[in-house]
Amino acid sequence: MGYKLAGFEHLGGVEIDPEVADVYKTNHNPKYLFVEDIRDFANRLEFPKDLYDLDILDGSPPCSSFSMAGNREKDWGKTKVFREGQAEQRLDDLFFDYIRLAKKLQPKVVIAENVKGLIQGNAKAYVHRIKKEFEAAGYKVQLFLLNAASMGVPQKRERVFFICQRNDLNFPKLQLRFNEDAIPFGKVLEDVEYNNLTKNEQYLWNNKIYGDGDFGVINVRLGNKQNSFTTKLLYKDKVCNTVTAGDNNILFDIPRKTTKNEVCQIGTYPLDYNFKKIEPKYLIGMSVPPVMTAQVAAEIYNQWLKTAE
Repeated sequence: MGYKLAGFEHLGGVEIDPEVADVYKTNHNPKYLFVEDIRDFANRLEFPKDLYDLDILDGSPPCSSFSMAGNREKDWGKTKVFREGQAEQRLDDLFFDYIRLAKKLQPKVVIAENVKGLIQGNAKAYVHRIKKEFEAAGYKVQLFLLNAASMGVPQKRERVFFICQRNDLNFPKLQLRFNEDAIPFGKVLEDVEYNNLTKNEQYLWNNKIYGDGDFGVINVRLGNKQNSFTTKLLYKDKVCNTVTAGDNNILFDIPRKTTKNEVCQIGTYPLDYNFKKIEPKYLIGMSVPPVMTAQVAAEIYNQWLKTAE
């Protein structure tokens, strides 16, 4: 969606989860859609001709192994079955399967997005290896830490972008500086005042004070069990924190959870997007906001690809 906003022709993608792939197909009707494991796709010996002439190959290898909210090092090297697919996968290896695909297709530009945790602590060793693998595949690598809140997205969402140009192109270094005005939650707030909190949520909401970021803080203050840290409080005058697939977002001023339309706007999704059987919060929480992608894509076109036309 972000590439469409930036004026690109969107060809298709690879998605392991059949339900997500169905939503993708329904909303975008791509020319190519491969519902399979990226490892299997990268192992193919031949691809459609179009895929050998790409301007951009963009991917977001699964990132929960590196998230600061996850188990991080405890999960490195382990195989698991995730919602995204039925096959066992070692998430920290999938980045390198994606690079294998880039090496085969040789697009002009390769983009890989991941969580901020990838450049923190012990995970930095992965960054070094990722750079080396991209270089071995024939690419010059630049690394950016970008915040969606400065890019026209009403959400604080810091993400790492590896942006790589093929060696033979000799583009200048990409410059990415975004300074859009912050968009507070109040700008996307709907004028509805129903109460849909549980009894316990209402109890904690009644005991909040200005500045509390989540229900976990309230529980600690009240001497309760240390839980509910994923139940976030949203303030009308502040930019929304990162929306994740598992978060529960409740308004500070009104005892209710976010509406579908509010979540869509926080994630810069169209209000008429067809999520089919998937909860909108899940899909949006797993996504790079389309407007964030569009901002990056537009700069790549203006600074690099436009000069190669």
